[in-house]
Amino acid sequence: MKQTIIFLMLAIGMAAYAQTDSTEVKKDTAEGWQFTTVDSIAITPVKDQNRSSTCWAFSTLGFLESEVLRTKGKAVDFSPMYVVSKTMIDRATYCVRMYNEPHFAPGGSAYDVIYCMEHYGLVPREAMPGIRYGWTEADTLPVHNELDKVAAGYLKGLNGLKRISPVWREGLQAIYDTYLGKCPEEFEVDGKKYTPRKWVESLGLKADDYVSFTSYTHHPFYERFALEVPDNWRMDQMYNVPLEDLMRIIDNAIANGYTVAWAADVSEIGFTRKGIGVVPDDDHGADITGSDMAKWVGMSMDKKKEELTKKPLPEKTITQQMRQDAFDNWETTDDHGMQIFGTAKDRNGKRYYMVKNSWGTLRSDYHGIWYVSEAFMQYKTNDILVHKNAVPKDLRKKLGI
Repeated sequence: MKQTIIFLMLAIGMAAYAQTDSTEVKKDTAEGWQFTTVDSIAITPVKDQNRSSTCWAFSTLGFLESEVLRTKGKAVDFSPMYVVSKTMIDRATYCVRMYNEPHFAPGGSAYDVIYCMEHYGLVPREAMPGIRYGWTEADTLPVHNELDKVAAGYLKGLNGLKRISPVWREGLQAIYDTYLGKCPEEFEVDGKKYTPRKWVESLGLKADDYVSFTSYTHHPFYERFALEVPDNWRMDQMYNVPLEDLMRIIDNAIANGYTVAWAADVSEIGFTRKGIGVVPDDDHGADITGSDMAKWVGMSMDKKKEELTKKPLPEKTITQQMRQDAFDNWETTDDHGMQIFGTAKDRNGKRYYMVKNSWGTLRSDYHGIWYVSEAFMQYKTNDILVHKNAVPKDLRKKLGI
């Protein structure tokens, strides 16, 4: 009964987004923002990663939940902590094999989730919800500060040893089991018992159906390479395509009912906590905001950000070279994972992408949804993961997908 109630709640939440009318206007409490939904693909409810570096797990599992909605019409709620536990043990093993030269950190990539799905399976949240994270029963959201420090300290303690025992991994697993709960070997869904891998099979999810793409000029286009960012520690081989093709893949996916797992840099001045992602022309900030130049120069960065993002303003024109320069000079960072599930227009007809975040429903003006401009998507996308059938046919043929 509990499982049925959870699925019913998920289905209600999904329908709220899946059935958004294209004439509906979403109004921002901030000055000037109004959005009309154009395309909206079914997603499961927004969740909250809280104080944990697990956006990669939340966003990609949300993407896979939408895949199950698309193919099975079924609402599922995957456990992020199962994926986190499996992935961090694998990452620790990699670091130890490299004599702890790589930095052990709690981040990950979309491919980590696909790898976990293929090799270990997935489990419903109910089977591994995570344990109590705080001091009171009300502290149910992830807080991984202590876990991350303890796990990193455990690995650091192996440094300097001439030889390590065969049980070090069991000790680390015990840490993750204590903080996250033990990974179940079997569980029940709708009265039927499954192993994690058998459940994935029953949902029709196949790792080979999913492909990653990026767009940088330091590697040849239309070939695969491992993007050089810390969280791609598994060295996922992504297809490298020109920027126009990257955007074409995203647009084709949405037009054909597929969502997109999106890795991006959200440290920019134009990505706000209110639910907006834009690339304002801050080089001409005083001009585009109508501010006095002397006053503008003296403004704090927070105030400038507020002025540049409180309403639609002219944005920078993004080029392939701008993307590359930002990547090479560390301006674009390996930062955050989210899910693209639709498009919208502002009151001027300008196009935006609708993005599901994992910061809960109270941290933006749109209940956990962000509206991201085309310029931001072009500039700050690190990489994407899509179903192979979401890729335009001519590009699939060219790449041999």
